[in-house]
Amino acid sequence: MMVSLEKFVVSHPTGNTFVRALLNQLNNQNQLEKFFTTIGVGIGANPLIRSFCKEKRKYAIPDKMISRQWMPEFARLLSKGDQEKKRRKVDLSYQALDHKVSLALSNHSSQILHAYEDGCSSSFARAKQQGIQCSYELPIAHWATARRLLAEEAERHPEWEPTLESTREPEEKLCQKEEELRLADRISCPSQFVLDSIPLEIRQKTLCQVSPFGSPPCEPVDFERSTQSDTLRLLFVGSMSQRKGLADLFDAMELLNGEPISLTILGQPSMPMEFYRKQFSEFAYFPPCPNSKVREIMKTHDALVLPSILEGRALVQQEALSCGLPIIVTPNAGGKDLVDEGITGHLVPIRSPEKISSAILTLIAERKNIEEIRKLCQKKAKQYTWPSYAQNIIDFNLSNSEQRVEIS
Repeated sequence: MMVSLEKFVVSHPTGNTFVRALLNQLNNQNQLEKFFTTIGVGIGANPLIRSFCKEKRKYAIPDKMISRQWMPEFARLLSKGDQEKKRRKVDLSYQALDHKVSLALSNHSSQILHAYEDGCSSSFARAKQQGIQCSYELPIAHWATARRLLAEEAERHPEWEPTLESTREPEEKLCQKEEELRLADRISCPSQFVLDSIPLEIRQKTLCQVSPFGSPPCEPVDFERSTQSDTLRLLFVGSMSQRKGLADLFDAMELLNGEPISLTILGQPSMPMEFYRKQFSEFAYFPPCPNSKVREIMKTHDALVLPSILEGRALVQQEALSCGLPIIVTPNAGGKDLVDEGITGHLVPIRSPEKISSAILTLIAERKNIEEIRKLCQKKAKQYTWPSYAQNIIDFNLSNSEQRVEIS
C-alpha cells in the first residue's frame, strides 16, 4: 500500500530494464517528477527525434518528464580508440549528467533522489544541502570486493587477465564510488551477495535492503523437443570473460570428455576467438543478439551454466528459468535465492570445475524428469516481478523505520 505521494527524481545515464521498471511504477502512481538521462525519449516526443532513438532509449513515461544531456553521450557513441579511451568517454558522460542533476535539483520539489553507482556524487552532495533524501542503487558488488576477486583471478588464470577490465579502474573513480555510498540515506541492492559486499561500517549506519530483479514473462515450452535428444545441451550467456567464470566452465567440460553434452556460448568476446578455441575448442558460438533472439536460443537448450566470479544479479538466470531451463550458478552470480537445489538447478562454489561437472552429471541423470523440472523452473521465475522490485524500492524510501538489515 502506498504510504504517501512523495515525489521522486530518478537519474541514470543510459537506462536499462530495472530503471524502466522503477520509472513505470513511479509514473503509474503519480510519484515521478523527473527522469534525468543522456539520450532518451518518452511518450509524446517529437516523432523525428523518437525515430532517431533506439528502442533501449525509449521510455513508457511522458516525454515532458525526461530531461536530457545529449552531447557527452553523442561524443561517446561516436568516439573511436582503444578501450581505455572509451572508458574515459563513459566516465565523462556520467559526470556531465551528474553535474546537470546537481544544478537542477533546486528547481524541483521532490523529496527523494534515486540514482546509481558512478553517476551521483555531485547530485547527492547538492541533495544533502537541500534536505533531499539520497536513494542509491548498487547494481554490482562493491568495488573493493570486485578488485579483490578479480585480482585473484588474474593470478589464478593469468592468460585471462585481459578480460578482467575492472582491475584497471583509476583511484579517482574508486574514491567517487566511496563518496556516493557515504552520502546515501538508503541503499538498495539486487542480491544478498551485493549487499554483503558493502563495507560493514556503511551497513551499520545506512539503511540497506535487497530488492531482487523481476523475471520476464514465461515462454511456452516444447516438451516433446526437450526429450528428442540424448545430448544435454548447455548454454552460457554473457561476456566471454573470467569474471563470468568461463575458464572454469571450460575446465569442467574437459573433465566431462565423452559425456553426452554440448556447449553453446552466446556473448561478446573480450579476446580473439582463437584464444577461446585454444582453451576449449568444442563449443558452438552465437554473437550478441536482441533479447528476443536470446530467448529463442534458450528454448533450444536444456540448462544454463553461469559460474560467475563477480556479478550483481545476472538477469540471464531468470530469463533462463522463464524459458524452463534449470540453472547451474555460483552465489556470486547473485541468484542464490533462485536455486531450489536439485529442483530449479544447482548452486556451486566459485572456482570449482569439479563441482560444475558434478552438477552437469546430475542434470544428465535427471533428464527423465525434464518436463516436471521445466515447469518448476517457470514457477520459480514467476515469483519475481518487476512491479514488485520497483515497489520494494519505493516503499523502502518512504519508510521511516530505523531498523537496519541483519549483518551476515
